[in-house]
Amino acid sequence: MPLSDLRFLQLNTWLNQVFATQLHPSLISGDASFRRYFRVFHDEKSYIIMDSPPELIPVTPFIKLAKAYGDLGINVPQVIESNIEGGFLLLSDLGDVQLISRLNDTSVAAYYSRALTLLDKFAAFKENAEVGLPLYDSDFVHRELDIFTDWLIKHHLKLVIDTDTRKMLEQAFGLLVANADEQPKVGMHRDYHSRNLMLTADEFGIEQLSVIDFQDAVIGPVTYDAVSLLRDCYIRWPDALVEGLMEKHYANQQQAGLVDSSVTLETYRRWFDLMGIQRHIKAAGIFARLNYRDAKPAYMADIPMTLTYIGDISARYPELEDFSAWVATTLIPAFEDKQ
Repeated sequence: MPLSDLRFLQLNTWLNQVFATQLHPSLISGDASFRRYFRVFHDEKSYIIMDSPPELIPVTPFIKLAKAYGDLGINVPQVIESNIEGGFLLLSDLGDVQLISRLNDTSVAAYYSRALTLLDKFAAFKENAEVGLPLYDSDFVHRELDIFTDWLIKHHLKLVIDTDTRKMLEQAFGLLVANADEQPKVGMHRDYHSRNLMLTADEFGIEQLSVIDFQDAVIGPVTYDAVSLLRDCYIRWPDALVEGLMEKHYANQQQAGLVDSSVTLETYRRWFDLMGIQRHIKAAGIFARLNYRDAKPAYMADIPMTLTYIGDISARYPELEDFSAWVATTLIPAFEDKQ
């Protein structure tokens, strides 16, 4: 880490005060925001340091949510020390084993079933005395869809949106916004996928499913986190597997009282599919924005899968037929031509 990195110097000064000795943190990742994460060792134990510029991403919501989720029995990083003004947190270390690294054709069903069960605890939490989750409402969804238009279509691909295309996009996006609005609302992680689920061993050596990157939690559609997991932006599974797990989630949500017994599987499948389209549209836009605004080009490699998802799933719905055709004949070829 260069000495010109002022925040790294500030982090070191704080860390040395916490442990009363000189330590040497090493960068392990910068996530898809302005946060960075470091690992440090002291007395043969490892810790994670979150560097979150306070003027951009205050750490207080993370601290409160970590406490709330931990109290619910969700295995999340524990906040050991905090420097709220500086934007630094010392966290327990959940290791390096992301769920995606353990997924294969024989293991995925069992792991995803565990992950869907764990979602029930997130769904149950909306507020406590310390924190209340914001609502993922229509304005929120519109803002996310605009990222796709602004950063992928206009900024990256330089596509001209004529009158007919604009009307087609407005119709498609309006359908997606309405779909999110009509679903039952639950506590929502909002980025629940195989890179944010960690496999860690407890004190008895038993493998536990742990969760990170939950600080943007909201109250939102019941299918959002499930489709985020099952139609992951980073890995794709056979439709039959996804369908079976989606049906299990549907039955579980009805049993838990989160989805009314009058809601049919067909309705739930539509909620799930359209929610997945919306999420992949948002993700494709964010990946482009990460490249141009934040100088993080690696995410551009994940856009083709999101576009394929968007085209494939939207083709199942007659009201999205024009949108699906545009994705297949205009958007994907334009993206491939830029590679």
